[in-house]
Amino acid sequence: MKKTNFLFLFGILISISLSAQIKNRKLDKVIQNSIETFDVPGISVGIIKDGEIVYAEGHGVRSLKNNQPMTKETLVGIASNSKGFTCFSLAMLVDEGKMDWDDKVRKYIPEFQMPDAFVTEEFTIRDLVTHRSGLGLGAGDLMFFPEGSDFTVDDVIANMSKQDKKSAYRSSFKYNNNMFIIAGEVIRRVSGLTWEVFVEQRIMRPVGMKDSKASYKRLTDKSNIIDAHTRTEGKVIQIPHDWNELANPAGGIMSNVSDMLTWAEFLMNDAVTKDGERLLSKEQMYNLWQLQNPLPVRKDNDYNTHFSGYSLGWFVSDVKGGYKQVTHTGGLLGTVTQFTMIPELELGIVVLTNQMLGSAFSSITNTIKDSYLGYENRNWVEKYGKKNEKWISYNDSIKKAVYQQVEEMEKKTALEASQITGTYEDDWFGDITIEEQGDELRITCERSTQLKGVLLPYNLTTYVAKWDNRSFDADVFVLFSLNEEGQAVEAKMKPIAPVTDFSFDFGDLHFYSSEE
Repeated sequence: MKKTNFLFLFGILISISLSAQIKNRKLDKVIQNSIETFDVPGISVGIIKDGEIVYAEGHGVRSLKNNQPMTKETLVGIASNSKGFTCFSLAMLVDEGKMDWDDKVRKYIPEFQMPDAFVTEEFTIRDLVTHRSGLGLGAGDLMFFPEGSDFTVDDVIANMSKQDKKSAYRSSFKYNNNMFIIAGEVIRRVSGLTWEVFVEQRIMRPVGMKDSKASYKRLTDKSNIIDAHTRTEGKVIQIPHDWNELANPAGGIMSNVSDMLTWAEFLMNDAVTKDGERLLSKEQMYNLWQLQNPLPVRKDNDYNTHFSGYSLGWFVSDVKGGYKQVTHTGGLLGTVTQFTMIPELELGIVVLTNQMLGSAFSSITNTIKDSYLGYENRNWVEKYGKKNEKWISYNDSIKKAVYQQVEEMEKKTALEASQITGTYEDDWFGDITIEEQGDELRITCERSTQLKGVLLPYNLTTYVAKWDNRSFDADVFVLFSLNEEGQAVEAKMKPIAPVTDFSFDFGDLHFYSSEE
């Protein structure tokens, strides 16, 4: 009888093993299909279920430059998935009695100001990390994006008061990275440690994230790290790593699938490490995932979701009949990532990529989620592939039409160069200079060294700034206003295509001629 039971149990284990192998082979195919469909050089994927790692693999290559394989250990900038670490750090300081979520920011940063005096006095630590400031989407991101600017954390704090209000305080969701930079400064002033040191010493080391660092510059071993890639003028190319250390609390962490699965296991284990050490009280761990700022939900959504919103560094929602989903995405120039947990199912999913197209991680994450939530094959790769083709075609058509008009305009009379050359100043971004260089008009942003390019006529008072760095995919209209003498006195910017990343917040700039 005992032998029979053993054979029966052995048969079950073999069946489970074979089932897992079959499931993994199917996932391998989905990932490879995503690589091909979305033209992503490399993707690493991890799944943890019931405390066990059931999948952790890399696919493709980590760089088109060296064609080295992408592995589960390959380091990737997780970008805004860093925000969860920032909020976890704040929660630890709350546990220690050193601050409270509803403390006013000015208690720790007296020089902090918002455009409105009332908001300045009422703005809390909780407000910093819930995207409800009343400022616009990506407000002020040009202070750190792209890499190469000379702005400091003091500049970020000072320039918040110079941003335009887009909605009432606490009335809506407008994603804001700079508030997380300020939250990082709160951590420094309260704890006496920089954000980077705090995250590595107080979180990563105890949790067991062996390969991760709080910033790119803190990596000492770059032997297994991705290169960034992006689609530029119809072709995916390798581009330099681009991240400003100023914004580390908003998105600076470097990690890999192995470490991020460890992070997921730790969080779903109620903030208790593998060694049994509790890093956060049950109260604060529960608090981190409570809805703070609601978001609208479509009635015909894909996961029967009824409620959605932002908590403290996380997006939270219900999926498939009430399971709580905790997730975030992250994007840098040339890479995007997604981190998802369904705690009640003890399920964590990590997808890291080295190309800045979110359709790939969405296809893979949704396919994995569906397999655990009981949805039949919905072929996310095909679905997102068609959407992506339309999106690319739409944006390409806009850009093509703009540059066709530029070509036509070059044959017509535009403004004289002398009417628009000179220096223009924005209140928080600083100066741009427009000058003649040979046969070209050139535009240069003084405080952001990568933002320079050629200025091309579009119509009588509008030009196109075609940036030298073509990987930005962020060319803009430059709209001039003239005085009665025909001299440009003001300039505004507007992206020529919706594909432009929101962190290129050119639309928030308003330049005035320094000669006026």
